Amino acid sequence: MLRIYYKKDKRLVKETDLEDLRDISMNSMVWVDLQNPTIEEKVTVETYFDIKYSSEEESQEIESSSRFSEVQDELVINSNFLSIKPTGYEYCPVSIIVEKGILFTYRYDDLKAFGDSVKKIKSSPVPFTNGYQVLLTLLESSIDHDADLIEGLARQIANLNQQMILRQKKSDEEVLIQISSFQNESMSLRENIIDKQRLTSALLKSSTFPEEYMAVLRIMIKDISSILEHNKFAFERLEYLQDTFMGFVNIEQNRIIKIFTVATVAFMPPTLIASIYGMNFQFMPELEWRWGYAIAILLMVASSLFTLIYFKKKNWL
Repeated sequence: MLRIYYKKDKRLVKETDLEDLRDISMNSMVWVDLQNPTIEEKVTVETYFDIKYSSEEESQEIESSSRFSEVQDELVINSNFLSIKPTGYEYCPVSIIVEKGILFTYRYDDLKAFGDSVKKIKSSPVPFTNGYQVLLTLLESSIDHDADLIEGLARQIANLNQQMILRQKKSDEEVLIQISSFQNESMSLRENIIDKQRLTSALLKSSTFPEEYMAVLRIMIKDISSILEHNKFAFERLEYLQDTFMGFVNIEQNRIIKIFTVATVAFMPPTLIASIYGMNFQFMPELEWRWGYAIAILLMVASSLFTLIYFKKKNWL
């Protein structure tokens, strides 16, 4: 899908028809967005504007030179944006180029940050006159989205903590899986935020990026730092929950072992009595007793009760 945003009557207008690309003045171009485009759309845009989008493999490389570079008046950026799927968070690599004030983006997925940016552009009373402003809006929307996700994760962690305190019915396996899932989400969010931190820092050092927007980048750096602190707190809280949960499991296991130990000790005297009178010696005077069987049963029950009463007085039960 192709989206072309250009200036018309002090506002941005969207065009999606590839055939109308050449009818739009180059000076009015602000943003060219390709989302999962056809080969024809990608080749046409690259040829017409004389640019080269990064491949998916290049976008996913972690080297600094692959993530950000600038040549004369062109910025080449590769960044990851989070995409929320039913299975969890997924990274969506985005190839970004800023050349002569025009922003070019190439992606494979429908991302919330892009949708929010378009809404901000439409609702903003201040006209967007170049691609640098749109790029800043994309970064702001991405940072806001990450902050919202971290806040949502923090609420889920607090809810899980409350469930553990109230000892609500939930299997140990379910709790461990949920904690592990939250940890994976927290790490994914941290990686994504650090990626934005590296990108923002690189733009601050850029000689191509306009000086008038540097103040906005500095504010973004502060926002990212606070988000990272919040994320760190959430991850530490998960570790605390995991330790607390393992403590509950150990207490439960100790209680079960204690019950088995008490039961074993309580049945030792009756077992000893039964073993003695189960011996097959010829001369055993008790074998001739008329009430021998009843007395043996009484001794076994009494010895068990005595053991249990003794444990109860010692507060071992």
